[in-house]
Parts: sequence; structure tokens; C-alpha cells
Amino acid sequence: MGSLGKKIQQKPHAICTPYPAQGHINPMLKLAKLLHHSGFYITFVHTTYNYNRLLKTHGSDSLSGLPDFQFETIPDGLPPSDAADVTQDIPALCKSTTETCLVPFKELLAKLHNKSMASPEEVPPVTCIVSDGCMSFTVDAAEEAGVPNVLLWTTSACGFLGYANYPKLIDRGIIPLKDESYFTNGYLDKTVDGIPGMKGIRLRDFPNFVCTTNPDEFMVKYAIQEITRAARADAVILNTFDALEHDFLDGLSNIYPKVLPIGPLQLPLNQIPESSPLHSICSSLWKDEPQCITWLNSQKPKSVVYVNYGSITVMTPQQMVEFAWGLANTKYPFLWIIRPDLVAGETAVLPPDFLEVTKGRSCLASWCPQEQVLSHTSIGGFLTHCGWNSMLESVVEGVPMVCWPFFAEQQTNCWAARTKWGIGMEIDNDVKRDKVQKMVTELMEGEKGKEMKRKGGEWKKLGAEAAGPNGSATLNFSRLINDVLLSKKKIVVTT
Repeated sequence: MGSLGKKIQQKPHAICTPYPAQGHINPMLKLAKLLHHSGFYITFVHTTYNYNRLLKTHGSDSLSGLPDFQFETIPDGLPPSDAADVTQDIPALCKSTTETCLVPFKELLAKLHNKSMASPEEVPPVTCIVSDGCMSFTVDAAEEAGVPNVLLWTTSACGFLGYANYPKLIDRGIIPLKDESYFTNGYLDKTVDGIPGMKGIRLRDFPNFVCTTNPDEFMVKYAIQEITRAARADAVILNTFDALEHDFLDGLSNIYPKVLPIGPLQLPLNQIPESSPLHSICSSLWKDEPQCITWLNSQKPKSVVYVNYGSITVMTPQQMVEFAWGLANTKYPFLWIIRPDLVAGETAVLPPDFLEVTKGRSCLASWCPQEQVLSHTSIGGFLTHCGWNSMLESVVEGVPMVCWPFFAEQQTNCWAARTKWGIGMEIDNDVKRDKVQKMVTELMEGEKGKEMKRKGGEWKKLGAEAAGPNGSATLNFSRLINDVLLSKKKIVVTT
């Protein structure tokens, strides 16, 4: 310790807490790295289950962090599982985190407080909490601790706006559905009017938990709980940019006092020098297979169809077979990412004759570095589940999409890609190989595909501008730091 009266300049200390699923961890880690690069001390909080998955995937040193970028854990509240390499059941995880995680999170805050009291030069006092929009129990902890709390909603703005209008759909008697006939009588295809920022949206285009006859549907109540608590946060931040989702962001600004689009996060992250140790910190729960890139290097420009259904989507064996033969029949080369748990309740197995027919023009892997894949010159189109990370990464690279939304706000993202942004076409849930073949062919060489590529190029340029030196996302990131995260922070202590 220094002499009495000496002042120690301390870093602001942000606790970053993602929802424990791959599509939520990725953007939170990007944000944490950018905050660290901006001078913050970071404590990144995994659940114990995912912490152990990461150690298993990347080795015992993979979460050692840096002196000022540390990892901590809290339990997720679910019973122990032997299935260590699969995404946990989402409704069960939502229920357990919302009911059990606040107490261990507050215990972690107390532990960090004690560390900072004992060694403030090593662990500065916690000055702000940045949590996932689906981990909003942290708002209670932040209010008790007297520090700012920001919620990162890892959805699109249109997806978040869809959730934010759940109460309005209930108040207007639109949901829950009256009975099972409403699934087949065209009710879901009717336009829902009076939703600011979402002109032309149908009920089926809302985050799909609303498609239920159950008035006590847990995921609807959970979503309403999370969007309600979001109003208590000091700010809501989104990994998107204003030009892409201006109308949706306007709709959100009618509901929430401070909404800041700070994306695409990967663009400023890519500007951090390669020599930075930040780049060694990884978030992938599965091990990337680098041979994907080697294979892409051998393909012609814009010739490859990239197929990836994300970290949560599951399909039936029959759907997988139809996708397989649809891809095979296009005659295009394709890179297909097939997680071990892609087929519901079974190991994903492709027909032997499919493997024979596509030999030499296909590359199959269980996981890949997606941003690197989408930026590769050989990629001509993307068959996607419409998760927001995937869609934004595709927008950033100007890659057009064939969309097969699975659940949650993926339907809303698909609707926006088709009707607002002009960069997507949709395959419905009744997957048939002829449909897959027709749409992928149109994507790669049809007139609609050419128009989507043109629109994709425009969005790519606008995304780069947003993340540029004076871009809207860059300015919003500065506002986030200066007006919100540092707003209640004591940056000097006297010893």
C-alpha cells in the first residue's frame, strides 16, 4: 500500500453475465472484449455446466483469462447431466435461471467485493453489471448494490419488439389461440395491425411462443417477465445497427427510455490488433473443425452453399434426409455443419448413397468458425435457422439467405429478412427436397438471388458505416460507456 493520501487510479469493473446458451455467450463475449479494450476490468460469468464444457472443449488453460479479464461461475439450478456436449432444454433453463440464479449471483458480488477490499489494486470494486436480457434477475442485484445495470438483448430489434408486444396481443384477445383449429384455419396468417414499427406482420411472424392455446404457457409468461424487467435497466443494448432496423428501434423507443444499437459488434472487434491476448479468449462450446476453411480455399468464388442450423435447432430424421437430397440435387458444392445433437433424440446420420453422390463437392463438419466461413470468397449463399448472430454475420458479409426458422424470434428475423431487408427466402416447416433444391438454386443463380445479393451488398456497406469512426454504433458505444456504465462509478480511491 502507498503512503496515506496517495490516490490509486482504478479501472471500472464490469460483470458480464450471458444467458447460458451459445448464441447468447458469443455476443456477450464480444461486448466484454470491447469493454476491456476500452479500459474495463472484466469478470465474465459462465454457468458451471458451460464452464466445464468450455474446459473440455478447449483445454484446462482456456479459461485462465488475463490479469484483468477473469472468469467466474454460478450454478444454473438444473440437476447434473451426463450429456455434457448438448444444449440444455431451453424452457427448463429459463425456469431454473430465473428462479435460482439471483442468490448465487449476489454471493458472487459479495465475493468480488471482499476481494476488492483486500486487494483493490488487483480486483477493483464492481462498478457496473452487463447482463443478458434473459438474465434480468441481475437488475435486482444491481439496484441493491447501487451500480448501473445494462441488459444486452441478443435478439434482433425486431425480435425484441415482438416480445415487447406480447402483452398487447393478450390485451387485444389475439392470444392465446382459442383452440387447435386456429393452427390450420388461416388465423396465424392474418395481419396484426396497430403494432408500431411492425407494419404488415402476421401472428405467425411473432416470436413463436405465442402460437399456443395454453393461457398459462410458461415461455409467454417468462418473456413478459423479462421484457417488463428490462424497463428497470439503465439501458437496453442490441447487437444491431440503426439503418437495418430503424423502424423496429423506433418502436422500442416508445416502450423503453434508453435503447442503444451498438452492432455489428464483430466489426470493431476485428479492429483490435491480432497481437492482443483478447483474441485467445474463446466462447465456442463445440470444437471448430479448421478443415472447413482448407476445403473452402479449394472452391471457386461464390460457388458454395453454407448450411448451418445453429446451436439449438433440432430436426426430425425425415427433415434431415429431405434437406440432404435437396442439397445433393442442386449440384452445388456445399459446406454443411451437423452438430451431434442436430436430430431430435438421435445421432445425426446421413444416407450412405447421399454421401456417395456428393463425394468431392461436399464438406461435412460438426462445428466451424462461422464468421470466417461467411467472409470467405467461395461462399455464395447461406441456408440458416435465422438465429440473430447468424443473420447479422451474414448481413455483415452481404451473403443472401434461405431461411428455415425453428423457434423463438427466428420467425420474426425471417419475416424481416424477406419483407423488409430483401435478403432472404423462406422454406416452411414441411421440408421437401424439391423445395430445397428450387430455393437453393434460386439463391445461387436466379433473378431473385441476384437481387438479394445486390441488397446484401448495400446492407454490408451500411453495417460497416455504422461501425466506422463516426458511425451510429460507435457513437452509441461511447454513450453506453460514458453516460451509463460510468455514471455512478467512483474512479479514485484514497488509501
